[in-house]
Amino acid sequence: MVTASAVLPASAATAAKKPAPDPAAQHSVRGGVTQQNFYFVMADRFNNGTTANDDGGLGSDPMVSGYDPSRKGFFNGGDLKGLQDRLDYIQGLGTNALWLTPSFKNKAVQGDGTSENSSAGYHGYWVTDFTQIDPHLGTNAELKALIEAAHARGMKVYFDIITNHTADVIQYEEAKSAPYISKEAEPYRTATGEVFDDRDYAGTQEFPALDPATSFPYTPVVPAAEEDIKVPSWLNDSTLYHNRGNTTFAGEDSLYGDFFGLDDLFTENPRVVNGMMDIYKTWIRDFGIDGFRIDTMKHVNDEFWQQFGPQVLSYAREQGKDEFFMFGEVFDTSKTVTSKFTTRNKMQAVLDFGFQGAARSFASQGSDATGLADFFNGDDWYTDADSNVYQLPTFLGNHDMGRIGTFIAQDNPGASDDELVERDELAHELMYFSRGNPVIYYGDEQGFTGAGGDQDSRQTLFASKVQEYLDDDLLGTEATHAADNFDTGHPLYQKISELAALTAEHPTLRDGAQQNRYAADAAGIYAFSRIDAKDQREYVVAVNNSETAQTAAVPVYEAKQPFELVYGDAPAEAKSDSQAHLSVTVPPLSTVVYEAAGRLAKSKAAPAVALKKPVTAAGDASRLKVTADVDGSSFYEVTFQARTAGGEWQPIGTDDNAPYQVFHDVSGMEPGASVEYRAVVLDNGGNTSASEARSGVVGEAPQPETVTVAGNFNTQLGCTEDWQASCEQAFMSYQPTHRLWQLQVPNLPAGTYEFKAAINGTWDENYGADGVLDGPNVVFTHTGGAVTFLYDHATNVVRAAVAGQQPAAVSVPGSLNTELGCSGDWLPDCPQAQLALDPADGLWKLSVPDLAAGNYEFKAAINGTWAENYGLGGAVNGSNIPFNHDGGPVTFVYDPASHLVTTR
Repeated sequence: MVTASAVLPASAATAAKKPAPDPAAQHSVRGGVTQQNFYFVMADRFNNGTTANDDGGLGSDPMVSGYDPSRKGFFNGGDLKGLQDRLDYIQGLGTNALWLTPSFKNKAVQGDGTSENSSAGYHGYWVTDFTQIDPHLGTNAELKALIEAAHARGMKVYFDIITNHTADVIQYEEAKSAPYISKEAEPYRTATGEVFDDRDYAGTQEFPALDPATSFPYTPVVPAAEEDIKVPSWLNDSTLYHNRGNTTFAGEDSLYGDFFGLDDLFTENPRVVNGMMDIYKTWIRDFGIDGFRIDTMKHVNDEFWQQFGPQVLSYAREQGKDEFFMFGEVFDTSKTVTSKFTTRNKMQAVLDFGFQGAARSFASQGSDATGLADFFNGDDWYTDADSNVYQLPTFLGNHDMGRIGTFIAQDNPGASDDELVERDELAHELMYFSRGNPVIYYGDEQGFTGAGGDQDSRQTLFASKVQEYLDDDLLGTEATHAADNFDTGHPLYQKISELAALTAEHPTLRDGAQQNRYAADAAGIYAFSRIDAKDQREYVVAVNNSETAQTAAVPVYEAKQPFELVYGDAPAEAKSDSQAHLSVTVPPLSTVVYEAAGRLAKSKAAPAVALKKPVTAAGDASRLKVTADVDGSSFYEVTFQARTAGGEWQPIGTDDNAPYQVFHDVSGMEPGASVEYRAVVLDNGGNTSASEARSGVVGEAPQPETVTVAGNFNTQLGCTEDWQASCEQAFMSYQPTHRLWQLQVPNLPAGTYEFKAAINGTWDENYGADGVLDGPNVVFTHTGGAVTFLYDHATNVVRAAVAGQQPAAVSVPGSLNTELGCSGDWLPDCPQAQLALDPADGLWKLSVPDLAAGNYEFKAAINGTWAENYGLGGAVNGSNIPFNHDGGPVTFVYDPASHLVTTR
């Protein structure tokens, strides 16, 4: 029997053999907000369009009106009309997004009634009426005119909003200055006196009836003159507030306490949740606001955001705002903390405080370039199915902490003005060329500085009468605050305009995938590439924080690829070598950017992909770290999927740069539950391949009874023989706070050593290099001296850590500092919080003879500043370290090798 078959053209035959793409493969998420250039402005401090509203219609007494242009803590006269009058100036910076500090009607003056201890609501965070623009700034009609004028220029307008608190109106019958009372000491009670836990109702539409006389630890009372001062009227109900006293910004009270007396809303109550959503939906509907920056997000419960974010975003889109964008203030540098608001809490973005610290450290303080690589390597904490790190607004300074010009001047005493400006420009280059949406804090483009902190960072662009501002030295100019500062010829204004124009011309530099490429071990070059998934043309950015020119061989995607200079002082043309390295020379304190002359060659077949063992994430036991190894070295995007028993595969995030990983939020699952994962790689030719599935287990793995560092040095530790799994001298100690096993060896002779981690005193279960079960020995070459061995049972990785040069100082700033005698908490330079080096073992120690019982948080700060700090797990800029103390003596111990701080 003969079977006829059609003869196909060769191209058709090839196409027929090509497998269909896996439908799970996706591109990394890019919203319509990855090309925003923000200008963050405090209306009262920008431009005074009319003097008619300076006193807000409250008369000439500053203690009533809050207007006193000679005082930094009072209204100075700027308004919305002034902003509209200067839109040319703002747009000239390349701004396409105007972000206003809160502009709602505020309580004009708060304090104790004396001039010395009072200040005004010029900043907008003491709201009494959420439906009206503050009269000092203008009218609702003037806001609408400003928004329409901005929209006509193609600029978006973002509102700074508050959901955590209102102005200080509620007083407490029992105390004027009310210390926080915990829920354990005084639980909430219903109107009928029954004890209940508010968390049982958070996220629902139910809540018990409350009575101000019986439900709270403090009895809320409202002065008669202010009984109806808040708008909408539901805000005048005192049972809709927590009423527990003042926060210390740590532990439970960071969610329930009053900020310096401000009335803290009961955000677990659905009346508050629904009321706040209604308020802000109105501003979207009636004024066409394009998005919100949300104040104090860290201090509001998770369930609030899980309702607020999706519902407000959905409403905005119903109003035609398809690119509506919300980002929150989470004042923390740890990605394990900040990222949960975009993953678990379903918000779109948070302000990138971690970037601010990393950028300052690099551009201003001359830190090792590897610090930037380490920082960006943590970006995958933000990756989930509908958001990622590319949406985060990045910034260099703000209205609370201080300006980038301030930090640069403080970090470089005695430096010339030219050097200070160069460092300022370098910081802005890093911000504009790296991932995220850059934010310019008004006045930074004019070289503003100041003493740092909030009021000293809020200078006027119009001529000031505030003496503290008149004493400032501005960067890049001879001007002072005695005159207007709207100089479009200022070198920083010019530089920011240039950067914005360049990134508009080359949008890949704004939202292309970012890949770490090179980082010097000291001050020098940090290089990264940006590439667009569609255009497939690689850009190489190299920033140099050294005071001398530096050269680096930067890995790129393709060999023999010509590149053209698009920014900086460098040769106009370059070419990668046969090993796919591009030689780049960068002048001191400068940046160069090269663009590949051609696109990447299309891949003919997707590379193989394999999942590593999913493990509990270090720093957050509520997430599983899922990592994929991908063969090849071209541009790939890896989509991760998860499913539980009997469930369907669901996408949990797409990563577009190596190492390919996601941190899957499993907080809603029961400990011990099994989750199955797979990874699908999409290459730059549209081909796909998938990994075999692998399972992970929710929750921290049970810790073993013992862990031994078994190796060829055991006899040096006092063991009877080497490689002795049962030797007590080689047993590690478990640090429950950090969830790590640790062995500190004060003095190990120089040599090359090998070791593994032996579990429970035998070789039945052991882990070698890279945490592999029965894997090869870990090899460690030591120059002699102290060494710390660390083992993580979540990843099974065992390693040796050696300290570099000892720092000049180590402190433990935290919520316990006032208990130690410091003038305030979280002060890295407080003398009472300083540790002393013990030369016997090379560890830093602080013994406190009697610390009061409490739930504290702290970190390790190096050399008296926050520029270098270590948190949970010894992580750079890591999460705060929790410390629950029963009272009595305690010793803090810092290990400079592992950067762990432990308590004894």
